[in-house]
Amino acid sequence: MSGQARLTSVDLLRGAVMVLMAIDHVRVYAGVPPGGPDPEVFFTRWVTHFCAPVFVFLAGSSAFLAARPPGELSRLFVSRGLWLVLLELTIIHLAWTFNPAFTTNQMAGVIWTIGWCMVLMALIARLPVKLVGAIGLVIIAGHNLLPARPDDGVSPLLTLLYYGPFGGTIDLGRGWTFDVLYSIVPWIGVMAAGYAFGQVLRFEAARRDRVCLAVGVGAIALFIVLRATNVYGDPRPFETGEGAVPSLLSFLNTAKYPASLQYLLMTLGPAIALIPLLERARGALAGAISVFGRVPFFYYLLHIPLIHVLALIVSKIQSGSVHPWLFANHPMNPGPVPEGHEWSLPVLYLVFAIAVALLYLPCRWFAHLKARRRDWWLAYL
Repeated sequence: MSGQARLTSVDLLRGAVMVLMAIDHVRVYAGVPPGGPDPEVFFTRWVTHFCAPVFVFLAGSSAFLAARPPGELSRLFVSRGLWLVLLELTIIHLAWTFNPAFTTNQMAGVIWTIGWCMVLMALIARLPVKLVGAIGLVIIAGHNLLPARPDDGVSPLLTLLYYGPFGGTIDLGRGWTFDVLYSIVPWIGVMAAGYAFGQVLRFEAARRDRVCLAVGVGAIALFIVLRATNVYGDPRPFETGEGAVPSLLSFLNTAKYPASLQYLLMTLGPAIALIPLLERARGALAGAISVFGRVPFFYYLLHIPLIHVLALIVSKIQSGSVHPWLFANHPMNPGPVPEGHEWSLPVLYLVFAIAVALLYLPCRWFAHLKARRRDWWLAYL
């Protein structure tokens, strides 16, 4: 974030969601389901819903705050975006699976989507900032006019652009398949809105705080109204019957794939409303969390293989051997969880805490390196 002093709130928000992200990625290897009627399991997944929206939104804000000339910013968007796509299909794929068979199954995860959104932002960011923000808000607010799930199969392009996992697996031939977890829409809208919101973060402190509170609280209120009336933005009936989640949990159980308007209001509203408070946060805990927020992609690249290794260790301790399931196609299609493999939540959270603790020193070292040096390659990590 060159061009101005760093904002404590941005580093803290980004650091907090990076830490929360590790919970869900430990859950993948723990065999714990992504939600359900059990409140402890439900909230283990739910708290991580804040990660992708805040991360993508702040990626846009940070690009604005970097205050680069338009041409330089566009070139960085394109080069960094394509770099992220390449890493998703190679290094990150290998970290998830520990299986070098790249041609069997690939996944368009969050890094893939951020990469393509950056490529699109290279064009959008040349427009006036208010227009960029308006485009972002129209995409966020209007994309639920499209059917949430196609009745029949859709083209691979529509799967990539919008339907994600509900568009089906893309068959590339010769046994090579491609699963889309994160589609481009509405995430390009989130990044564009975040880019325009960077202008708000440049306001003087009192004005910035007022706007953040107004936007954040307004988003929360709109989420409550839309969810209670169930008329738009994720219009589906609350679950009932055997195995359904309790009514309060169902109220919070909004659609992430593709991310609905209600989901984005539920997650981005509180995050934006917290900015005035976080800007004043001090102390050891805030300092530690902000370290991760200063080097989020470096943290991301390290945390998946670290968690994967820790999962292998837990498997060895539990059963005396490492189960082949841990080398399957995580996180989307690893197959059924082996009998007796599912961890208890205390074990899940212990492994999560160990992973975050082990990541602190490398991230602090890299944050200090980025603060001291201006090498071109540092912008890509």
